[in-house]
Amino acid sequence: MSELINNSEQRKARLKELILKLHEGGHAESVRHELMLSLSQIPYGEVVEVEQELIGEGLPEEEVLKLCDAHSAVLQGNIDLSGSKAIPAGHPVDLFKKENEELKKVTVQVYQLLETIRQSEEQEVLPEIIFRLRGYFNNLFDVDKHYQRKEYLLFPYLENKGITGPPKVMWGKHDEIRELLKGSIEILHHEGITRDDLMASAEIILNQTLFGIDDMVVKEEQILFPMAMDKLTEAEWFEISRQSLEIGFCLYDPLETWTPSWSAESGIDQARTEGSHIQLPSGGFSPAELLAILNTLPIDMTFVDKDDKVKYFSQGAERIFQRNRAILNRDVRHCHPPASAHIVDKIIDDFKSGRQSRAPFWINMGGKMIHIEYFALRDDNGRYLGTLEVSHNVNRYRELEGEQRILSYS
Repeated sequence: MSELINNSEQRKARLKELILKLHEGGHAESVRHELMLSLSQIPYGEVVEVEQELIGEGLPEEEVLKLCDAHSAVLQGNIDLSGSKAIPAGHPVDLFKKENEELKKVTVQVYQLLETIRQSEEQEVLPEIIFRLRGYFNNLFDVDKHYQRKEYLLFPYLENKGITGPPKVMWGKHDEIRELLKGSIEILHHEGITRDDLMASAEIILNQTLFGIDDMVVKEEQILFPMAMDKLTEAEWFEISRQSLEIGFCLYDPLETWTPSWSAESGIDQARTEGSHIQLPSGGFSPAELLAILNTLPIDMTFVDKDDKVKYFSQGAERIFQRNRAILNRDVRHCHPPASAHIVDKIIDDFKSGRQSRAPFWINMGGKMIHIEYFALRDDNGRYLGTLEVSHNVNRYRELEGEQRILSYS
């Protein structure tokens, strides 16, 4: 046993030495070579302990943040995950990993598209290429919900167990990635962007954004998630699972709900439809009754709150536009094609200012006449609460003639 302890202490001391070498300006490739010679496989827990110790010994968190990319690049592929716990289907970590798979698919598509443009001799960038890039980066911005679930649900439990350094460093990287995404989206909305402009932007910010997202996936899956699986109890994970829907999911709609065997609840969805009576001025109902009412109406409804985040959509049998829970808590602008983003902005601005309270549209879609209307929601004092989108297939009403006064179930 003492030999194992000594080996662990020696590995951590060596790892700390290598990270400090980077801090002092050592070349990453040289340090990687030294790492591979002296530390073939490092248990993930030791990486966390070393980072925590460095902060505890006075290395500023800002400096650890700067070194984060460098030392993770050195460690990549050299972290021993053999002792990590199995992850049940639907578990919060399973959902994080499924989201990472979707994020990686998008970053690969962007890299491929940028490479196609780089190899092209055309000086002008075709509008459809910019359109596709805008869509990809809008999708990537969904990572904000992935990061929020870490920041507000997972990190507090780790901090309560004395693991404070790594969450602070990782949160700092989240904020960097958020700013890079905002900058990338802003660049892609510039009018008249040329191939050279796009290639220059790719070198400065677009590729940096993609690398940041991909590198965070590595940090999570090689260090954060295995360590969190070791540290958190089933009860703590269950609480994280229960609260996850309030923040929403990233590019992935969970197919199953994880529930510990000791829990009497059959799942989050059931738990949310049970409980207290909802009383309104004109009457009341149970959550289950309200859910049945909303899902029985022959219309699509989507609610966007005052902060422009999608908070609810109905799940009736006659849906017009497909929705999944990955859009929950997402900025409504990122739920529409880039070409229509300016219309969404106009409606929200007019509703918030009080200039307008409803905005109707109608379109032909697959032989159906679809009526879409946006309504401003306000309280009794006129304060803006959000926007309700209502979509309806009105073919049946346009075809009505005469009257029907006799009961018929046709």
